[in-house]
Amino acid sequence: MDFQPTEDQRDLRAGVRGLLEGRYGREALRAAVDAAAGAGTAVDRGLWRELGEAGFFALRLPESEGGVGLGLPEAVLVFEEAGRALVPGPLVATHLAAGVVPGAAAGTAVVTAFDLAGDLVAYLGEADAVLGAAVLPVGEPVRAADPLTPLHRVARQGGAEESASVSAYVSEGALLTAALQVGSALRTVELAVRYAGEREQFGQPIGAFQAVKHSCAQMLVRAEVARTAVYAAAVTGDPGEAAGAKLLADEAAVRNARDCLQVHGGMGFTWEADVHLHLKRAWVRAEQWRTAAEAEELLAAELLDSAG
Repeated sequence: MDFQPTEDQRDLRAGVRGLLEGRYGREALRAAVDAAAGAGTAVDRGLWRELGEAGFFALRLPESEGGVGLGLPEAVLVFEEAGRALVPGPLVATHLAAGVVPGAAAGTAVVTAFDLAGDLVAYLGEADAVLGAAVLPVGEPVRAADPLTPLHRVARQGGAEESASVSAYVSEGALLTAALQVGSALRTVELAVRYAGEREQFGQPIGAFQAVKHSCAQMLVRAEVARTAVYAAAVTGDPGEAAGAKLLADEAAVRNARDCLQVHGGMGFTWEADVHLHLKRAWVRAEQWRTAAEAEELLAAELLDSAG
């Protein structure tokens, strides 16, 4: 079996990458970080509408409903690119809300979700709706590790009914979040390799040293294994495979960001470097939709069922 993206899928990925490189490059990313520190907002409404116009949120809606009519395999490709660019905002929740919440498909509405454990909600202060909630709850801002993922603490009222409405989206939400993690993991490989080729010590690039070579190679292996798992789960649509993909992608994103930071040395620990933004976002995503513990429990239950 030729398990490779089709030409149309490659064109779709290239188009999204081109859009994001032109609209949300490094300067825009750093400007967003500064804006979030000043105003406390992270979602660029103009970019959100552009993503909507490009079909990012309506990608899987049928054409008869104004969507693009594609599937989960195409969705993970475009989410991978968004993860690579570190686009902030509740991308997964708004995508899942397309066709359910007015304005979500077109990018004119920002939709968040109860995708974090406990009483935390991301982007609540900028959201027009919460997936699975009848009304927008009132929240108290709390300090977040990622400057581009503002968090609010809420008193949730929906109970079991609210949990059931969100649980229908968990498997797809976990897989799309895994795709975001894969994009970040691949990007930190690029950053590490580029810096290793530019930074010199003892008269040669640090990339010539065996330890740095091994570190970069391990980063690439992690990212590619996770990407393969995400693509496979997108094809099968199996919840267990989606859980496994989320496990692998979370590990790849977090460990690759840490290793990238180490390759950068002292420079990696500075605010000016982008590495810490990838690490902080990876930490947050690892807690969204399906945590490692939840994924492990699901996989263990499936193994027990198959053994019985």
